[in-house]
Amino acid sequence: MSRNAAVSRAGSEQALAVYQELRTRPGTTFDQVADGLDLSAEERERCRGELASLGLTTSGRSGDRTVVDPDVALLRLLRRERDRLQERLAATSRAHTALESLAGPFLRAGAVPRSEVEVEIVTDPQRVLRELTELTESVRSAVHVMHTGSVRREDMDAELDRDRCRAARGVRVRAMYSRRVGTVPEMTQHLADRAALGVELRLSPVVPMNMVLADENFALLPTDPHDPDSPTILARGPGLVRSYLALYEYCWQAASRYGEEPGRSGGDGDGLSDQQRAALHMLASGIKDEQIARSLGVSLRTVSRLLSEVMQEMGAASRFEAGVKAARLGLLDGEGPEQVA
Repeated sequence: MSRNAAVSRAGSEQALAVYQELRTRPGTTFDQVADGLDLSAEERERCRGELASLGLTTSGRSGDRTVVDPDVALLRLLRRERDRLQERLAATSRAHTALESLAGPFLRAGAVPRSEVEVEIVTDPQRVLRELTELTESVRSAVHVMHTGSVRREDMDAELDRDRCRAARGVRVRAMYSRRVGTVPEMTQHLADRAALGVELRLSPVVPMNMVLADENFALLPTDPHDPDSPTILARGPGLVRSYLALYEYCWQAASRYGEEPGRSGGDGDGLSDQQRAALHMLASGIKDEQIARSLGVSLRTVSRLLSEVMQEMGAASRFEAGVKAARLGLLDGEGPEQVA
C-alpha cells in the first residue's frame, strides 16, 4: 500500500470515529469530539471535509456541525448525482443543437468528423421498439440491459428471438433484473430460457432504472427512472455512453449471479444471532441507536457492541457498509421487527 493510500485510509477511519461519536453523543460539538480523539489541526480539517463531502454533516448558522443519518445522506447524494446527470444531458443536447445549426452542412458533407455525442428524446413507444430491433442487427460486440421489473408476457418471445440472433453472431449479452422477479413463475422460466441461450444474468435487490447499452456507443434509458411511461433518452457516442456503462458496471459487480444464492462466500451474515439481525435491520432502516436500544430492551452500550459484532460478522469497515452488504445479501428482504414508538 502506498503512503498516500495509507494516509487516505487512516483519514477515513478517523472520520468514521468522529461521526460515530457525534451520533452517539448528541449535543457534542465537532471540536469537542476532535479533542477527545486527540486529532491534529490537519486531521480535523481532513475529517471535517470528508464528512461534509459525503453529506454526513452539515454546517449550521453558528458554525456547529449537524449530524445527518446515513440513509438521508445517501438519498441526498444520489439525488445530487441524478440532478448532475440530468444537467449534463441537457447541456449536451443544447451543445449538439448549436453545433448542428452552425456546422450541420459541413458535417453532412463529410468535411469534418461527426459530432461524438448525439442525444434525442423519444416519445413514441413504437420508435423505441424499432430502435431495439435495429440494434439487434447492428450491434457488434456486447449488449448490457437493466430491468427494474418483469418482462411482459407478450414481449418474452421477441426477447428470446433477439438473444438467439445475438448468440449466432457472437455478441455478448448481459442482463440484470430485480431479485423480486424470481418469485414470478413466468419470469422464472424466462430467465432459465435466456440463460440456456448464453445470456449472462444477475439479480440485485435494487435496480435503479431500465437501461439498454450497446458497443459503448448506444444508450436507451428513461428520462425519469421513477416513471416507466416517461419519454426515452436515446444517446449515441462513446463520450456519454461510457458514463452509463460505468454505472452499469458498478451495479453489475454488486449483483448476484443468476442461480447462485447471494452471499455464499464469507461475510454472508449466517453467523448473526436473532438479536444482531434485528439490530442490523433497524440500523439499515435509519433508526437511531436510542430507539434500537428501546426496541430490543437493552442499553446503548449493548447496542454499540451488537453493531460492532454485526460489522465484524459482515466483514464491513463501517455501519453503512454493513447495511449495503446486508441489502445485497438479501438479509433485509423480510419484514423488520416491530419498533417501540
